[in-house]
Amino acid sequence: MKIMNRLGSLALVAALAGCATASNPQDPLEGFNRAMFSFNDTLDKVALKPVATAYRSWLPSFVQTGVNNFFGNLGDVWSSVNGFLQGNVADGTSDVMRVAVNSTLGLGGLLDIGSEAGLQKHNKDFGQTLGKWGVGSGPYLVLPLFGPSNIRDAAALPVDFYGDIWSYKYPVRWRNTGSVVRLIDKRANLLDAGDLMEEAALDKYEFMRDAYTQRRQSQIRGNADDNDTGNKTDKADKPAKTKPADE
Repeated sequence: MKIMNRLGSLALVAALAGCATASNPQDPLEGFNRAMFSFNDTLDKVALKPVATAYRSWLPSFVQTGVNNFFGNLGDVWSSVNGFLQGNVADGTSDVMRVAVNSTLGLGGLLDIGSEAGLQKHNKDFGQTLGKWGVGSGPYLVLPLFGPSNIRDAAALPVDFYGDIWSYKYPVRWRNTGSVVRLIDKRANLLDAGDLMEEAALDKYEFMRDAYTQRRQSQIRGNADDNDTGNKTDKADKPAKTKPADE
């Protein structure tokens, strides 16, 4: 928990200490971000990707599916809370039903019966909730270990952490083991996408930044569309405008 709070503080410090000479006005922290991206990329190549590759190669596919479903079911709990916080009763209720069905008929979440029953998975987080209620994203920000983010989402991370029911799992050794397995499983699911990015992107940093920014804008816009039948133009997730250096 202390780590999450420190990361939130780091995001704010980085915003205040950002490089004013960045070439992209939507990425005023580009110098800091590229350094963090390089650090994360090196760590991934040295440690995380090889472990994830071995995980996918040697672990039976049904076990991998069960792990993914189990932690996905836990994530649906916090997703449902954010659905209600966003005023989207339909999505919140759907996620509650997913948890109920998967936790019982799905053997504690190992089977995703909810998706087979037509209950859509929403993956809502507190950063999206803040965006839904008009909090701007702020500058793009790359966090150490966590990767692409922005000032709003980085500030929301501690809340997401407290909202993750796995963070209350005891004994601690089981919690830590599960967290490591969860991370490896997530990375294994991104192996193909990562290889595609390696082949397609001339500048991996820009590719990741643009993809993340567009995805977050789409998620916030989708939340706004679900709750606003009038003006469907999203303004919350647009990066904050930067003033010219001579102002």
